[in-house]
Amino acid sequence: MRCVESNVRKSRSALLRTAALAGVAVLAACSAPKPPAPVVEVRPVVPPPATAPGPAPAPAPAPVTAAPAPPLRALSAPARNWNEYRVRAARHLVETNAPNTYAGRPPEPLLGIPVLEIELNADGSVRRVEVLRRPGQAPDTARLAVEAVRRAGSFGSVAHLPRPWRFTETFLYDHERRFKPRSLDTP
Repeated sequence: MRCVESNVRKSRSALLRTAALAGVAVLAACSAPKPPAPVVEVRPVVPPPATAPGPAPAPAPAPVTAAPAPPLRALSAPARNWNEYRVRAARHLVETNAPNTYAGRPPEPLLGIPVLEIELNADGSVRRVEVLRRPGQAPDTARLAVEAVRRAGSFGSVAHLPRPWRFTETFLYDHERRFKPRSLDTP
């Protein structure tokens, strides 16, 4: 019971400090004519409800939000190598599938990790998509990844890169079935 009483005392003292500051602000405003100041809302501190002692609840996981992708260089500018091309293609995937993606650190545990091999035509359009790894936990994420690649359309010309014109991409899916290309996590 000591902890609850201590919290109530702390809450009361915080409420008294807030009320005292509000009183000082009112008196200061009345003492001299000044231009009108913005209205500040003062809310009292409400003590948390008393609970029985027990194990502390686990902290809530930080929300994973879809953030805008970093600006993509023009897809027409040639990539110097396949690694650079893969990163550009991953950014393009995120831009064209923004509502279905997330940014930042991947959550643990991940729902599914499908791996695709994407074969391109010389102009960068998708020729073929093959699933190299289908997750056992959520096999539908492989289909979602293939659809995301198809929606992205052209990834920019690969005619200047060595053949075969294909690369692999790993999709990291969270529990809301949003993905992040793994290429964006590697330098």
